[in-house]
Amino acid sequence: MAAGRSIGGGGGNVNNMPESCGETETETEQGERLRQQRDQGNRSADNIVSVISQLADDNLTLVRNISTGLAVAGVIIIARSIKLITKFQAACDIPARFIERNVSLRGKVHSITEKGLEVEHVPIHLPLLSPLLSKHKGVSPSPLLVHLAGVELTPEGRVWLQKNLAPAQTVGLKLISREDDILQCLVSRSRQGSWRSYCMNEEVLRLGLARTAPIAGVLPDSRLYWRLHKQLHRAEVKAERKGRGLWKEDSLWDRTSKAFRDSALFRLMRRIFKRT
Repeated sequence: MAAGRSIGGGGGNVNNMPESCGETETETEQGERLRQQRDQGNRSADNIVSVISQLADDNLTLVRNISTGLAVAGVIIIARSIKLITKFQAACDIPARFIERNVSLRGKVHSITEKGLEVEHVPIHLPLLSPLLSKHKGVSPSPLLVHLAGVELTPEGRVWLQKNLAPAQTVGLKLISREDDILQCLVSRSRQGSWRSYCMNEEVLRLGLARTAPIAGVLPDSRLYWRLHKQLHRAEVKAERKGRGLWKEDSLWDRTSKAFRDSALFRLMRRIFKRT
């Protein structure tokens, strides 16, 4: 009996084997279908990429032109918004934010008069774009009237500027303030044979060719006023210590001669000689 049960049991296991094989075959077919679907999806994606690449290649010139056009339009919008390429013909043309932020401009010297420096503004030049965006085509340039901020020039100082700032020479203009049609600026120029520049406001004071003066258009209690005043006063003190320009002291002979000419004895002698 035991043997019979064993055989029967064995027969039951044999009968279950076809079911396991069937399940295995089903799983294999499903796996194959999934692989085929993935392959088809990959081929479809590859086809889409190929089509897009072909379109880009066929229209490469168009794409480049569109990109260039967008870039140029962006440059024009930015340049116009911040007025980088605008040529200022008068002090009132300069935006108030330029004055508030002490923006630096460039200019070409026209002349130096008793009123101040006449300087033609030189904007940033962009090839091809600057001529197209110019608002003053065919109009003769009008110079800006510039004063050396915080400086009172002597006649000798004006002569020195005329010798050291030749017409058409390029100078830097750091905007400090604006009053009517006058710009108060720190004027700078490059040293000959060097890329470094120096401040003309300080230079005339350092040579004793000017005196410090109140900085027009700037509040006396502002940080900007005291920073500039300290900078300019330091240059003036150097000239005074070294006896330069208007701080130059007369020699002993000059002082003695002047004292003698101003004395009563000298005046009396002149009257006597005139009578004779």
